[in-house]
Amino acid sequence: MEQMMNQMGIDMDELDAEEVIIRTDEHELVFSSPDVTKMDAQGQETYQIIGTPEERARGAGDDETSDATGGSVDQGDVELVASRTGASEEAARDALEANDGDLAAAVAQLE
Repeated sequence: MEQMMNQMGIDMDELDAEEVIIRTDEHELVFSSPDVTKMDAQGQETYQIIGTPEERARGAGDDETSDATGGSVDQGDVELVASRTGASEEAARDALEANDGDLAAAVAQLE
C-alpha cells in the first residue's frame, strides 16, 4: 500500500500527537492520544485522525474565564494588562471585556 501511495506521489507520515481539538461554534471535540496521519498529495496536505473524541462545551478546560455576556478573556491577557498598567486583575479584566479583548485598547484605557 505504501509503495503504491509513493508511486502516486502521496507521502504519508505518522504524527506523534498528544491531543487534537476540533472547535465548532457550539462545542469542542477532544481526541486524547489519537493516531494522526499526515498525507501530502501534490502539495495538498490532509490529516487523518483516528480515535474516540470527548465532546465538551466550547472553552471548557482551557485558560479562559467567561464574562457575564458570554464572552471570554484569557487569564494571561489579564495578567499582562495588570502588570503593564499596575492595575488590579479585576480592573484589567473589566478593561479587556470593555474592549473586546483588545490588549492595546485595555492598556490605553487604564493608563
